[in-house]
Amino acid sequence: MDMETFLTTLYVRVDEFCRTLPVAPRPGPAAALDRSEVLTLALFGQWARFPSERDFSRFADARLRPYFPRLPHRSQVNRLLRTHQALLAPLAFALAAPITAPASSYELLDGTGVPVRNRARRGRGWLAGLADTGWCTRLGFYHGFRLLLACDPRGVITGFGFGPASRNDRHLAETFFAVRAQPDPRLPSVGVPLSGEYLADTGFAGTTVIPHWITAYTAWVCASPQRDSHARWPRALRRQVASWRQIIETVQDRVLTTFRLAHERPHALDGFQARLAAKVALHNFCCWLNQQLGRPLLAFADLLGW
Repeated sequence: MDMETFLTTLYVRVDEFCRTLPVAPRPGPAAALDRSEVLTLALFGQWARFPSERDFSRFADARLRPYFPRLPHRSQVNRLLRTHQALLAPLAFALAAPITAPASSYELLDGTGVPVRNRARRGRGWLAGLADTGWCTRLGFYHGFRLLLACDPRGVITGFGFGPASRNDRHLAETFFAVRAQPDPRLPSVGVPLSGEYLADTGFAGTTVIPHWITAYTAWVCASPQRDSHARWPRALRRQVASWRQIIETVQDRVLTTFRLAHERPHALDGFQARLAAKVALHNFCCWLNQQLGRPLLAFADLLGW
């Protein structure tokens, strides 16, 4: 698909979502961009084609001004995005609503590391007290956050959250399930459960924590037993579960690589939250667009012709 068609389709879907929301009156002159335009730019700028926000700003100024004739300076676009930042997570799930699996489906759950700075670098960094050092199989020791993703069996993201890198998957899942059981408007990114059934890896296993999740949150988690556990699954079952979990591994790669989350170096927590929500929203939009085109939902590499 050419860039102009992709951008127009993205704007139409975002505008459909924004039209369902009330418009709060604000004093002063009208902003250069309305919220549909701001959110469209926020999502489109998450492609790995743009290594940084500054690079996307130069691209937008050179190539996108015919579609956004009142496009202001990058600093003003960032201020407008902060104004509408709370809409990004609801937008991500609204874009996925037409293609989300039925309510009877299970969800895949997994955690991964997201670095925000070089672990060996001296000093406290921009996110001191928020990001810290942890271990990830993919990265080894790193400094940043631990990302938790939930998706349906086809790869549509149904919930997400993050915490310090030192937190393991069970700690993040505890908060994730608690907020899903008792929704909190401050954490809309966790989404709503499809059926309350989850397929996870050994990072979520435990003889006490899994029964606790069932009792406290009605969250049924099927997790591969840890290596030191007395309960062992047959090899055929382990291979089958691993094949099912390939979907969420692919989803993680799309968010981390295709939408460059692994290369972000945020200076503020709300900036990281906005970028993460925008990447999830773009992921779900691409899944929807691929379905409209009759393509595999996660085939992003050749979706957009630059």
